Amino acid sequence: MVKLKDFPEEGELVVGTVKSVKNYGAFISLDEYEDKEGFIHIREVATGWIKYVRNHISEGQRVVCKVLGVKEDKGHIDLSLKAVNEHQKREIIQQWKNEQKAEKLIELLGQGLGSSKEDMLEIFRGSVMETFDTLYGAFEECSINPEYFRENFKGDWVEPFIKLAGENITPPYVVIKGVLTLSTTSPNGVEDVKKALKMVESAGDEAEIKVQYIAAPKYGVVVTAPDYKVAESELKTAAEKGMEFIRKKGGEAVFTRNR
Repeated sequence: MVKLKDFPEEGELVVGTVKSVKNYGAFISLDEYEDKEGFIHIREVATGWIKYVRNHISEGQRVVCKVLGVKEDKGHIDLSLKAVNEHQKREIIQQWKNEQKAEKLIELLGQGLGSSKEDMLEIFRGSVMETFDTLYGAFEECSINPEYFRENFKGDWVEPFIKLAGENITPPYVVIKGVLTLSTTSPNGVEDVKKALKMVESAGDEAEIKVQYIAAPKYGVVVTAPDYKVAESELKTAAEKGMEFIRKKGGEAVFTRNR
């Protein structure tokens, strides 16, 4: 995994592999930091009283730890296993797996360009990694918005990178659309429609909802959500709120889902 700094920071969650287990704790090789090792004291292995450290952790096990302290001059990194909950563990492991995938793609990119993985990573450290927190984040953004890369980065790697992103990375969200047709003969009809559209945009709990003007009385509704199930539910709820408001004002409302 590409890291721009040599040491982790206090409070950071890191992925490591258990190198050795002692009666007083365990030594952890930090997978994301080259040649760096941390130590988990027995009191930081698990909550409660611990008789045998090996009952909780074993050599070769991959773990997620919280960094308690770093002494760069001495190379000491103090870690805690018990300070990481299951949700954090799953999230960090997934991020780590994503970065492993991204590095494999960088290796493929280098092979296609006649360069080594290390040379390609150096290029990315000096350009892409200044913009994105992670390599996977760069691939993810590229799968969504390839034009951004064409406009902001130069080099023979750009087009192959865009191709790799499109073929291998699933965007982190989905976008669905529909059309609201709102009409009313009320003297305050214009204001009523504006209020209805604001209700539509503010209806999202788990998604971003935007209204786009097409041509009165038609308005596009665009929903961006983590998955299709959430997107469909949010789109339906938002459309119904807008239509209900207009109908109560004596107007007519129709919703059409774009496919």
